[in-house]
Amino acid sequence: MHSKDLAAVSPPLDVACDHGARALHAPLSVAVLNALPSPTVLLDPDGTVLMTNAAWDVAVETVDDDRIAGGSGVDYFAMAQRAGGKVLGRRIVDSLRALSRREGASVSLDYSLQHPAGTHWYHLQASRVNPAGQLVVTHTDVTERVRAERTSAWQARHDALTELPNAAALYELIDAELQRRDHPAVTVLFLDVDGFNDVNDSLGHDAGDALLCQLAARLAGRTRSTDTLARLAGDEFVVLVRDCDAVGAEALAARYRSIFDESFDLGCTVRLTASIGIATVGEADTSVRSTDLVCDADLAMHAAKRTGRGRIRVFSPDLRNAVQQKVLVAGELRNAIETGQLVLHYQPIVNLPSGRVYGAEALVRWQHPQRGLIPPSDFVAVAEEYQLIAPLTRWVLDAATRQAAEWAARGLPLCVAVNVSANTLAEGTLVDDVAEALAGSGLTPDRLIVELTETTVAEDPERAAAQFAALRTSGVEVAIDDFGSGYSSLGQLINIPAGVLKIDRSLVTGAADRRSQSAAAITAVVALAQACGMRALAEGVETAEQLELATTLGCALAQGYHIARPMPAAELQTWLRERPARAKLHPTGDPARHLSGAS
Repeated sequence: MHSKDLAAVSPPLDVACDHGARALHAPLSVAVLNALPSPTVLLDPDGTVLMTNAAWDVAVETVDDDRIAGGSGVDYFAMAQRAGGKVLGRRIVDSLRALSRREGASVSLDYSLQHPAGTHWYHLQASRVNPAGQLVVTHTDVTERVRAERTSAWQARHDALTELPNAAALYELIDAELQRRDHPAVTVLFLDVDGFNDVNDSLGHDAGDALLCQLAARLAGRTRSTDTLARLAGDEFVVLVRDCDAVGAEALAARYRSIFDESFDLGCTVRLTASIGIATVGEADTSVRSTDLVCDADLAMHAAKRTGRGRIRVFSPDLRNAVQQKVLVAGELRNAIETGQLVLHYQPIVNLPSGRVYGAEALVRWQHPQRGLIPPSDFVAVAEEYQLIAPLTRWVLDAATRQAAEWAARGLPLCVAVNVSANTLAEGTLVDDVAEALAGSGLTPDRLIVELTETTVAEDPERAAAQFAALRTSGVEVAIDDFGSGYSSLGQLINIPAGVLKIDRSLVTGAADRRSQSAAAITAVVALAQACGMRALAEGVETAEQLELATTLGCALAQGYHIARPMPAAELQTWLRERPARAKLHPTGDPARHLSGAS
């Protein structure tokens, strides 16, 4: 029941009334006070306690604090100042005196008290109950609510695993530093563990969590008392370094990096490294936000990671410019795919025993309206990073198969080879994408070759084998590209259902003669291909000597600048007409015969 209800139920107790009136109304007032669940007192304007309820008496006994007394006649104002201290006690007394003088309708405030049993929080609510200025004051224990709120607030600003400040808290702290007038240099270190995903994948997420906890403890041990260590996300940790320029920050980064000199105990010994990016804002710069500073440090960290593990890199504007350029390229590339700015060039592939052309590899180019013809090296990596590789691959498959179907209709039954990225293989859409392209173009499956690099195959050999098998079952040929540049095992190679093994250009260009190491490697690859039922194709043939050597060493197929550079489809037809008679297509027009080396 609210204290105002007390005045309505029972006539007010007035210290000026006679003893008979007190006797008449006191029992009823006590009953009303006792009905209130919170500890409650009835006060005179001077703070004298006229009456307490049962909840107050129980609370006084439970708290067992000499500063707090129960019963009538106690000076409540003096008690408040003893318990609350000078500031809080004066605030309570002044508020209640003002309320008694009819200055305001009520008093409502929260306060905490240190008891022998610990800190407790209370909500004080006071109301005036009569014209004489008597007050009813309730004290509700809100300790559990306050603790829950504080716990929730702490959890909102801290990482549950490491108990370090989280991203939200970090950004607030950085902004607070940047908003200070005449702030000194503010620096951010962005640390990322090299190979953390390998720990999760090989040892499990529990081991990954244990690693993060060990790492957090080590980092905290190297963090200055003036700085703040936070966990941003995953294996990313950020240190807010106060009053420190980039030179000093590099020294701190080296200290943090040194904690990886000692191995981590995760049930087994694990050795790791970390890449660290540094970004600093000087005293004079007031335009930088926390998100900008952390982003710059992140860019520096990724730049460090690209140059090798365990590196430190200081942010420079060119890193941001490079990212902005990639974003611009990604946006333009998306539009280019949709508006037909892409074109294909075709590099002929010859059958070495016969010297005849049986097909060509389709290589994508971007005909940019302002920048001209852009090679794939300038945009394919951006396409992979910005999830554009799938629509790009589908466009290439569609355009290449339509071109091959057009050649076939003109009496040029050429095979066409299309290189597919690892992302397409990982998404599992390759077989469907190929089937859709063949259906749309009308090209027979035996005139399409799908190429994937050796490293792509090695990343997930089981997924590659399943999709390769489905393609070959449908009649499409499969080639492993750039063999000799990656790390495929013989076991993986034997189990991959491919028909063509393309020898990497680094081996071909290094083969000066039959006695060279590269020539020996080519011989071994050719023998391996034949043992696995595949044909060997020499890539990057740039001289007549290399072409002759590839032929001598047993390669069935070859392509490279010495044979022909990539060219538009129309130029390829002209090039075919101008080749010597021996180099023209085999009269049968049978792509399978050309692939097999038939003359």
